[in-house]
Amino acid sequence: MYQYNDLDSRLVHERAKQFLGQVDRRLDGEILENEFKPLRLQNGLYMQLHAYMLRVNAPYGLLSSKQLRKLGHIARTYDRGYGHLTTRQNIQYNWPKLQDVPKILEELASVEMHAIQSSGNCIRNTTSDPFAGVARDELEDPRPYAELVRQWSTFHPEFAFLPRKFKIALTGTPQDDRAAVRLHDIGVRLVENDKGERGYEVLAGGGLGRTPVIGKVIRPFLEKPHLLTYLESILRVYNRFGRRDNKYKARIKILVDALGVDEFRSRVEEEWARIKDEGLKLTDEELARVSGFFKPKSYEELPSADAAVEALKLDTDRALGAWVRNNVVMHRVDGYCAVTISCKEKDTPPGDLSDYQFDRIADLTDTYSQGEARVTHHQNLVLADVKVSDLKALHAELLRYGLATPNAGQLTDTICCPGLDYCNLANARSIPIAQQIAARFDDVDYLADVGEVSVKISGCINACGHHHVGNIGVLGIDKQGVEFYQLMLGGSHNNDASIGEVVGRAFEKHEIVDAIGTILEVYLAQRQGAQETFIEAFRRLGMAPFKEALYGTN
Repeated sequence: MYQYNDLDSRLVHERAKQFLGQVDRRLDGEILENEFKPLRLQNGLYMQLHAYMLRVNAPYGLLSSKQLRKLGHIARTYDRGYGHLTTRQNIQYNWPKLQDVPKILEELASVEMHAIQSSGNCIRNTTSDPFAGVARDELEDPRPYAELVRQWSTFHPEFAFLPRKFKIALTGTPQDDRAAVRLHDIGVRLVENDKGERGYEVLAGGGLGRTPVIGKVIRPFLEKPHLLTYLESILRVYNRFGRRDNKYKARIKILVDALGVDEFRSRVEEEWARIKDEGLKLTDEELARVSGFFKPKSYEELPSADAAVEALKLDTDRALGAWVRNNVVMHRVDGYCAVTISCKEKDTPPGDLSDYQFDRIADLTDTYSQGEARVTHHQNLVLADVKVSDLKALHAELLRYGLATPNAGQLTDTICCPGLDYCNLANARSIPIAQQIAARFDDVDYLADVGEVSVKISGCINACGHHHVGNIGVLGIDKQGVEFYQLMLGGSHNNDASIGEVVGRAFEKHEIVDAIGTILEVYLAQRQGAQETFIEAFRRLGMAPFKEALYGTN
């Protein structure tokens, strides 16, 4: 992973010291909230419903054991004993006191972390595939390119005040899009052309929120040296022509739609022709320098263990078998695997980890996964370098710490925003609905029968829970002061990305989980064999049978 040089270290420490002075002036009343707001947002500090919230960057989700311990320490010392994993591969603290935030930033700086550009109208945390570098279906590790984007975008003077926030994701897989590149302002996929040359497919104009849009391919193949020059060209076109008069129409997706993809591409190509051979052009030396931070781990020479993993799935210990079946994927190196740690215990808000769990996960990364973990888009963690021979021991430890829920990719692996419990933008609560789903469908055999299905919950139209792209999406709405929930079906974030369709009238709080149960009954009754997934069945059947089951024929 990337390591700070002297300049990096000095920068983040001085930034924390600078913010201390700004906080002191705010507490003394020298500056008012409207003057303080842009200063705190530049340091990742939001004001939510009940308290401040601090968002901490984890570039492409990668965390060392040292950083995990520091995150646990911060949760214990400055918050209420927990931190929250986000869908942007970040960490959030929901209860820091304002006077403590500069101390937290200083603590983060001591382990090469910060909250710079985690908020505001700038380029946010660069995200990627949580299985990057170890996935068998990967063309190439995208993390060096994600790191190049991070270094280019941090403190970029031209893009510090964009029309709206801006998000970039990269993936190295041609098939399974675990980085959701089609749903970002810019998505980058490593590809190979007909000549066998490596480059990038570049997409732009994706995003959720009030106007959900699937990104468009702007350039099918871009040569490797031009990654940053082409991204710079896209950002320049957006910065110049994006709307600033209406924040609801300020995202790049609105600009791409308004101009049309061909005209938008033309303007980008025109700008790129001017700058493509300037200083931002990547050299082999620069690519090698950054790739050096992501050298392959020190792996032992082990025999293939695929058969051993298959045997574990049928182990007489049914809890172990279910966990291996759902939470373990094979590694590109023989004898190793990658393990998803589900942060979806049924009595805990999705994505929450206690200070104790942060500490224990740090210990587990040192013992079983070469000292690193990754935050996923699904608010879980991945240990990417686990020996297959260690799976039983790792599972036993995770059981002790309440982290062995065997539901990765299943119904109860719910994505959920903070909702009305924390957020002042929300219309309805999200966390209780996710917990009700976890409690209602807490049966390993039933979950195995249902198979792969994504449930995503947002407390408002801003879509922080990504409800538009859940196979089953839930949106909280307000009806004259009463919380209701709109149900959507057919969304997907993958290569076959699609926006879900609203089923019909909204459901009250006590009805929504039963409605999801009805949807699943229709699926199980009408699917074509146990291998047909929910999204496949929905696309074959259409909305009609689900709508009839929910509302009747009238």
